[in-house]
Amino acid sequence: MSHSGSRVALALAVALLMAATLEPGPRPQDPSPLACAAQEAEAPRPHCCFTNARYVGMCEGEPEKDETCAAIIEYLNNPQSQGKSYCGNTSIRGGWQQVPCEPKMKQD
Repeated sequence: MSHSGSRVALALAVALLMAATLEPGPRPQDPSPLACAAQEAEAPRPHCCFTNARYVGMCEGEPEKDETCAAIIEYLNNPQSQGKSYCGNTSIRGGWQQVPCEPKMKQD
C-alpha cells in the first residue's frame, strides 16, 4: 500500500472511530407526559355526581383544576375533612358513593 493510500485508510478509520463514539442525536419520541398534562388541563373537567342515604337528592359538582371526582368522594367520606363546600356545604361524612350523572332535561 502506498503512503497516500495508508493515510486515506488511517483518516477513514479515525473518522469511523469518532463517529462510533459520538452519542446519537435525540430520537423522535411520543409527546412528553407534560404535553399531555397541558392538553388535559385545557379539557373541560368531568361533572361528578354523588349520593348518600342521609343527603336529600343528588350532590353534583365539577372538580377544580387540581381535583378529581375520586378526590372529592375521598374528602366527603373522610370524617376529619373540613374546609370545602361540596354538596351545599354539607357536614355529612361517610357513606358517599359516586354515581353516573343523569343527563339534564332540556327546557324550552
